[in-house]
Amino acid sequence: MELKSKFYIVDDEGEKFMGIGVLWLLERTKALGSLRKAAKDMTISYTKAFNMIRRLEESLGMEVLDRRKGGSSRDGATLTPFGTSLMEAYQEFQDEARRLVMEPYERFSRRLEQMKEEFENG
Repeated sequence: MELKSKFYIVDDEGEKFMGIGVLWLLERTKALGSLRKAAKDMTISYTKAFNMIRRLEESLGMEVLDRRKGGSSRDGATLTPFGTSLMEAYQEFQDEARRLVMEPYERFSRRLEQMKEEFENG
């Protein structure tokens, strides 16, 4: 048995705008230099990826991507300094939150084992 947790941030209307999927998209965009390539690498549509970034930027009121337009490929994006900082801060948050939730989970797990023994022996 193991614990799986998902954290995401919602806006004032309760709509998700930041979570692990957005973090992965930012990471892949940084690595590949293109939102389109990141979407393809993650096997999601470019429209979905674009909308994820648009929602993030609208919710935060800050740009996270510098988009390059024109040229032969009409493709390319890099993270803004804010986008890079956001990606790093969110990863730190995820890591810390997972560490902090482990102690109560371990207490629960021990209690569950005790309960199972107690009820099995009736």
